[in-house]
Amino acid sequence: MSVTLTITKTKVAILELSRPEKHNAFDDAVIAELIQCIEHANSLEIRALVLKTQGKHFSAGADLGWMKSMANNNYDENVADSAKLAKLMSVLATSPHPTLCLVQGAAFGGALGLIACCDIAVATVDAKFCLSEVKLGLIPAVISPYVIKAIGERQARRYFLTAEVFKAEQALSLGLIHEISDDLEKSQQYFIDTLLNNGPAAVQSAKSLINEVANKEIDEPLIAHTAKRIAEIRVSPEGQEGLSAFFEKRAPSWQNAAKQ
Repeated sequence: MSVTLTITKTKVAILELSRPEKHNAFDDAVIAELIQCIEHANSLEIRALVLKTQGKHFSAGADLGWMKSMANNNYDENVADSAKLAKLMSVLATSPHPTLCLVQGAAFGGALGLIACCDIAVATVDAKFCLSEVKLGLIPAVISPYVIKAIGERQARRYFLTAEVFKAEQALSLGLIHEISDDLEKSQQYFIDTLLNNGPAAVQSAKSLINEVANKEIDEPLIAHTAKRIAEIRVSPEGQEGLSAFFEKRAPSWQNAAKQ
């Protein structure tokens, strides 16, 4: 097994890819393991999902040996194979839990899809990124919806076409990552502590709200929907507890539970 899923006492799922001898490149077997672990994590009552890898590099993207074997397959076989990678991106992007991606070293090709699918991404100062597909005569098709959503169409026109390598500072400027860190473990703990400080149902509801509202026309149905969403959570048990705790100047129940 190249992929492990560990659940901490504070109900945080740590998903780790350990294939450093291959620069954490993924083939069909690794993709299947990742899908299985993420789907399992998505079904659990956890507070967050952390995606990380072991070794010097985050991921080189698709495994070269796997890519070579697929080149010998016909069109239908390639469609079926690509659908598995597409499913991986989908199950990660649609996770109901807040997701955190920690990036070190090189992140090339499909690895950028994994980063873009996560809600929060942090990279080391020396991290390097590349949408390298066109160098191989290919295109970043499966990851394109997520990467374009993260960096925008205008920037995608540059980096999809040039396959330039860019540094962490540029990834931050593009919106691919949110923060540059000199200590990923500390950054992981900071974001986990921050998330655990918030209402668990509210965090999940806020995430689903983004999907419902982003890039939508601000019309009467959308306005009515947002009014309904805030009303629903105000009268929910968690909403009532949060408001009561605020006015009573005490910690809400979920903060006490996170400390146990």
